[in-house]
Amino acid sequence: MFATFLFYALSTVLLAAAVGVITVRNPVYAALCLILAFVTSAVLWLLLEAEFLAVVLVLVYVGAVMVLFLFVVMMLDINTATLREGFLRYAPVGAIVAGLLVLELAYVIWFRSEGLPGGTPLVPRDAAYSSTEELGRVLYTQYLYPFELAAMLLLLAIVAAILLTMRSRPGLKVQDVAEQVKVRREDRVRIVTMKPESE
Repeated sequence: MFATFLFYALSTVLLAAAVGVITVRNPVYAALCLILAFVTSAVLWLLLEAEFLAVVLVLVYVGAVMVLFLFVVMMLDINTATLREGFLRYAPVGAIVAGLLVLELAYVIWFRSEGLPGGTPLVPRDAAYSSTEELGRVLYTQYLYPFELAAMLLLLAIVAAILLTMRSRPGLKVQDVAEQVKVRREDRVRIVTMKPESE
């Protein structure tokens, strides 16, 4: 009973954090809402006795990826006024996509889950069982190519984020080392002779 109550409470927090990611207008607050969603998802993984996935979600996504997201968001110098203008313009398209996702989830939950043991409690495992070993066996045999493809996509995303931070912006002062090295004394110093003034 307590596990069911905890599941619904955490699911409510997770849904609220996910809605906050797409509705909050400040990008830093959106990233913080995403951190809350990741941590809540990790606790849900703990309820399913998948400790390795919970730890990886907290360490990798919250500890590394979200820090990278925050650095990129702060270095991009995003104009929040432009984001506010485009929010209402894309709201109907977002509502249509969200409605389609809700319909797909309802179809999976109510029609495709008939006969599945969804309401039965989890079977306790013995001490020798390792969820990490089972996950590794499935990940590196059956899903090896999608796993490698996801790694390549993440690498491309990191390179794209670095390129976005190095773009040229108006009013940005950059240092040209070659111009500083080849400067001459005659170009910088000019000696002017002036007549002395008497009081």
